[in-house]
Amino acid sequence: MSLILDNTKMILIAGPCVIEDIGTMKKIADSVKQIEQIYNINVIFKASYKKANRSSINSYTGPGLDEGLRILSDIGKDFELPILTDVHETTDVKVAAEVADILQIPAFLCRQTDLLTACGNSGRYVNIKKGQFVSPQEMDNAVKKVESTGNAKIFLTERGTFFGYNNLVVDFRSFGEMKKFNKPVIYDATHSLQRPAATGTASGGEPDKVRNLARAAMATGWVDGLFIETHPEPLKGRSDALSMVNLEEFKRIVSECLLIKGLVWQ
Repeated sequence: MSLILDNTKMILIAGPCVIEDIGTMKKIADSVKQIEQIYNINVIFKASYKKANRSSINSYTGPGLDEGLRILSDIGKDFELPILTDVHETTDVKVAAEVADILQIPAFLCRQTDLLTACGNSGRYVNIKKGQFVSPQEMDNAVKKVESTGNAKIFLTERGTFFGYNNLVVDFRSFGEMKKFNKPVIYDATHSLQRPAATGTASGGEPDKVRNLARAAMATGWVDGLFIETHPEPLKGRSDALSMVNLEEFKRIVSECLLIKGLVWQ
């Protein structure tokens, strides 16, 4: 794989939270592909083969490494889309990098030096999600850990900061602070409106506000791209059901944000 992103174009990372049945995956990938065909932007399909951070022991975590990567490989080939997936363990990095164009560091692991350097050594792009407990200024440390491997292909993704219990808030100034590190800054529009463990055994969310905050983030002029989790029927999703947006809303959000991008990226 030799993914090369055009830094002059918006980045869109989109897909379901976790890998589900192949029919659902293909339906989502088709919608993501349509966005690529309509708009001249960098489009990346995302899904996790395993979700290690779940509220409950009974929560679905995904098909696992081998089956999950097989499905992601098929999606990438069938739809000709770059692939992004989470990695939680250093032992997963090498095999995940054989399929994924971008390896993602989950927010709760953004300080894990061994994981950051392992992903850096893979040679793939590395998307580091800012931890809910980390200031934007501190993300320079995460950047330098990956860069220590000689890999400068790094994104930084804002997904909110803890605001009391079971709530998150996004300080839009963080986009500008992280832009100082000369890396693309991504706004995670769906996770930033999560309500962590709000139902007791699962996270809640406010998907009705995703469109507004995505447009506002794009209007700052500091955001290089969006991260949006989407699903044909979000409430039937097996992870993050209460924060994903449906496919029609997903397309509407992208369309409107691109109009705003045209005004501020001049």
